[in-house]
Amino acid sequence: MKDALFVLIQYLIPHHLLSRLMWKATRSRNKLWKTWLTNFIIKRFSINVAEAENNDLTSYATFNEFFTRKLRADARPLAKAEDAILSPADGVVSQAAEITHGRLIQAKGKDYGLTELLGGDSALANQFQGGEFTTIYLSPRDYHRLHMPLAGKLTKMIHVPGRLFSVNPTTVAAVPGLFARNERVVALFDTEAGPMALILVGAIFVSSIETVWHGEVTPPSSTHVRHWDYQDAKQPVELKKGEEMGRFNMGSTIIVLFGADKINWGDHFHAESTVQVGEEIGKVQSSGEKEVQVEALVDSLLSDK
Repeated sequence: MKDALFVLIQYLIPHHLLSRLMWKATRSRNKLWKTWLTNFIIKRFSINVAEAENNDLTSYATFNEFFTRKLRADARPLAKAEDAILSPADGVVSQAAEITHGRLIQAKGKDYGLTELLGGDSALANQFQGGEFTTIYLSPRDYHRLHMPLAGKLTKMIHVPGRLFSVNPTTVAAVPGLFARNERVVALFDTEAGPMALILVGAIFVSSIETVWHGEVTPPSSTHVRHWDYQDAKQPVELKKGEEMGRFNMGSTIIVLFGADKINWGDHFHAESTVQVGEEIGKVQSSGEKEVQVEALVDSLLSDK
């Protein structure tokens, strides 16, 4: 009953107004407010301040500066294997599975459409049909900068307006198609594993989403889908594996998409596992693996005949 009431209230409250108020509150330079809020969040969520590059709490001008703090260079070592796919975020894995018939798993008994997730772009969705996806949830205790799973060249960015339901497990299990309903920023990259999409999903009190090449994408929100094309940019955006690509101002969720037969998730990487930026979560498929898969498919078709 308590969970049902929590979800019901979210259908009724003004998502964007409350999130805009949170944007202002987390950027207030009032020292008493900033200090109280920072200390409260540290204690409430057991945040490890020692990992921060700057652990002098008085030096952060606003709470948001602290919340999106940079970590020490040695706090998140990058997996060294050349074919390793790195975790883009600290958090808990909600799902890691195949995109089946254009649908992604949201929670037990619930899924949502790939095309809807990508702002209605069916041509773009076709690039990921039959591919792999993962959803990683960031709680307030987690590091909130996002990093590249693989090196890539940015080709497109899409801002899809929408609601701002909470993305905690209770709400995800209850609200149909939540990730295709919430406001989100989609970043498309060309990588050694083909096209890769990083989808930064907004949520209630996530006061903004930023990327390193654009800055703050939202707010303000919009009434229509917005597109940016970087394919033929005079100054192309190319980011290295493990390099920062964006950040959430407050907690949320990132979804990663790859095309069919391009990558394999690691055996340890599955729903409810905990990950940190830079650790290996999968591997890029080698050409040998792809040849074996093709041969197996041909053998299967021949045996059916």
